Amino acid sequence: MAWLIDSAVLQNQDLHAPHSPIDIVYLWVDGNDSRWRAKRQAALQQLPSDSSAAMARYSNVEGRFRDNHELRYSLRALEKFFPDHGHVYIVTDAQTPDWLHPSDRLTVVDHRDLMPEASLPTFDSGHIESWIHRIPGLSERYFYFNDDVFFGAPVRVEDWFHPDGFHVTWSDEPEVSDEAMRMDATSLENACRLSIQWLSDKARSGKAALREQDPLYQSTFRTFAHSPRPMLKSILLELEETAPELFAAVRSTVFRSWDKPTIVSDFVLRWALAHGVASVRPYRHRYVSTGEADQDAQLRALVGEFGALEFFCINDTTDDAQTHDPRLQNVLTVLESILPVPSGFENLAPTPSSDPRSEGVSAEIHGSVSKAAAEMYPDQLAKLG
Repeated sequence: MAWLIDSAVLQNQDLHAPHSPIDIVYLWVDGNDSRWRAKRQAALQQLPSDSSAAMARYSNVEGRFRDNHELRYSLRALEKFFPDHGHVYIVTDAQTPDWLHPSDRLTVVDHRDLMPEASLPTFDSGHIESWIHRIPGLSERYFYFNDDVFFGAPVRVEDWFHPDGFHVTWSDEPEVSDEAMRMDATSLENACRLSIQWLSDKARSGKAALREQDPLYQSTFRTFAHSPRPMLKSILLELEETAPELFAAVRSTVFRSWDKPTIVSDFVLRWALAHGVASVRPYRHRYVSTGEADQDAQLRALVGEFGALEFFCINDTTDDAQTHDPRLQNVLTVLESILPVPSGFENLAPTPSSDPRSEGVSAEIHGSVSKAAAEMYPDQLAKLG
């Protein structure tokens, strides 16, 4: 089993070779799949009666599992802006996108082949992502993506990795309050609190560690951006030994729990900052929250900045919106307009809602997208008719 890989395989590896491949790992789920939905419902019904109190905010809304074809467009952006990427891994629960074309540069990794049976089933991305460094054959340096994250400009590897590790960046969210984890907080807010508490406790304990914390390090009560996450496999393997209790906790969840938040998207990054493996770097980026009242303005801004953004995220915050909600259609229209060229990972078939005039599309969005996209991609858009 993949989860039994020994960390000794890394001992003789050139961890930071400048020309070594950089693989890509995505998590993906199709929440519209009837079999998967039945599995999710059965798992929910089997939880102890008091488990609902432990579930994190938004842990079981449709927007957390909805597939609005973001992966298709993220792969287009990957191929456009980082053509020299390494192998692509898509981690799924017995699912495969119906548009995916077989490629020797891409592997679909099933949960059952990555995680032990005791971890299954799980519908918590924080749980799933804690295993991805165990993918057989994964490169030492890799990018971890949620499928709603996209490169938005040509990738320079040195902007993401440095000789001693990698770069991280803060989100645009307000500072996190310095207090214990709260049931009504977001997963990332609680992850921030949990990580800082762990680092503080370790610093005060005086116990010997595999790697000593920088004595001048000071924690920052902020969350990390929804971004491509540069990672080092050896660091994840080291942290499994350094903080086994954190890995065990997040690996015990079926649905996202407020008191067992993500560790890969916070603790790993914060520990790396505290130990000289990571450094903070600003990036040109945009975060789109699709459920907000100003969605049109956010999408127009994205179109206008596309090509100059080092990354962007289109977070589905429409929660329990219906399939034909115009806000979902607006997102598809924008993605098709700015990323119209299929990647080598797609079957040659019509893309969803490729006509910007599709039913439910905001006329204002259509107008601004057509104008901005036509200026950037005149040849490609002409082919769309």
